[in-house]
Amino acid sequence: MATTAEKFLKPEVIRQVARLDLRAKFIVEGFISGLHASPFQGFSVEFSEHRKYTPGDNIADIDWNVYAKTDRYYIKKFQAETNLTGYLVMDLSGSMGYTYRQELTKFEYSISLAAALGYLMIHQQDPVGVIAFDQKVRQSLSPKSKRTQLANILSLLASLKPSGETAIPKSLHQVAGMMRHRSLVMLFSDLLGDMEPIRQALYRLRFSGHDVIIFHILDEAEALFPFEGMVELEDNETRETLLVDADGIKADYLEEVESFRAGYRKECRNARIDYVPLHTGMPFDKALMSYLLSRQARG
Repeated sequence: MATTAEKFLKPEVIRQVARLDLRAKFIVEGFISGLHASPFQGFSVEFSEHRKYTPGDNIADIDWNVYAKTDRYYIKKFQAETNLTGYLVMDLSGSMGYTYRQELTKFEYSISLAAALGYLMIHQQDPVGVIAFDQKVRQSLSPKSKRTQLANILSLLASLKPSGETAIPKSLHQVAGMMRHRSLVMLFSDLLGDMEPIRQALYRLRFSGHDVIIFHILDEAEALFPFEGMVELEDNETRETLLVDADGIKADYLEEVESFRAGYRKECRNARIDYVPLHTGMPFDKALMSYLLSRQARG
């Protein structure tokens, strides 16, 4: 039986939590709770503030407050860790505001996931900031690692609204130009647009020395196409509509979706970019585990 915390990995449950700070906290706690009971339980140490002292550790790193309470030696983990500067890069396109039958739109799903990752990074004392774009970068928050930064991140994320058209390649080139030091770029987008210029922009980020994780977020209906009979489909950015026979096109549509994802999967593998395909009906733990594994690889 799932614990209360684990339930908050489910989008349909997290939607009921209005405050973004609580969403982030519950998602992370649910994730860590799951790690303790999974084959990946060793990874949960990554999110622990302390670990047991082992011979060879610097005695100066011992947390004497913990020793006084437990009579055991513990090291404050993040004092010896190498900090990783992260950017949560949010796509503000109108298409991100879509949902068919899920509790969260693509954008709300992205915001909840970004908030959880920001929570994790600040907990690990990693500097993290936010960049939001549509046809160009609209808002940005410089990376910091102070605990007060989390409130700044959550405030900015909560204020963002998806609307209108987007220019992903142009915006990503602008993002690349803003970064002066090697960083971890976490992109949240449905990647709707011409793949080739987006690929070039992603390659620029990667070959400028940055690590990149793409959280490719589709609506559950976009990924699985649950429609039947004659349906009217609308473009979320241009508002153009098209009447189609859902049963007649479903197989071809799903093949196109798989080809769409496979194209990005291949390009990302070639560029050593982490690619995480998601849809809004999926629990958040797959994305958080992908972050954790990529962080471990970089460590």
